[in-house]
Amino acid sequence: MEAIVLAGLARRVLDELMRSPYRTIELRSARNVLAIDEALQRAMRLFLTYDPSSDVDIGTEGLLAELLGAEKLETRIPWEESDEREVTVCRAKVRLVGLGRVVEVERGKEITIVKVRELLPHEMGMS
Repeated sequence: MEAIVLAGLARRVLDELMRSPYRTIELRSARNVLAIDEALQRAMRLFLTYDPSSDVDIGTEGLLAELLGAEKLETRIPWEESDEREVTVCRAKVRLVGLGRVVEVERGKEITIVKVRELLPHEMGMS
């Protein structure tokens, strides 16, 4: 199965998604925001991992999720914390589909698409 990668997510977010299959994830990374746009256009599943985008490779394990909807918001941040005052945030509503391991990686300019083999719970070794 092909999926678009959302990388660098907090372990807490993935743990909460494992406990409750529906969750809204707030994304601030430009790469992840672009990935959500692409997933909506192509109606593709998502591969969620806590690994950084550059570390996603064959053998990377993560969660498979269906994108139910997304909305973009513009938020302001305090001037002292950054050179920019406005940040685009994407709130994506997802549903857990299963667990997966990457078997093939296709890196684009802005997004990464992976082929994933679905795993049974006893095969998963995320630690």
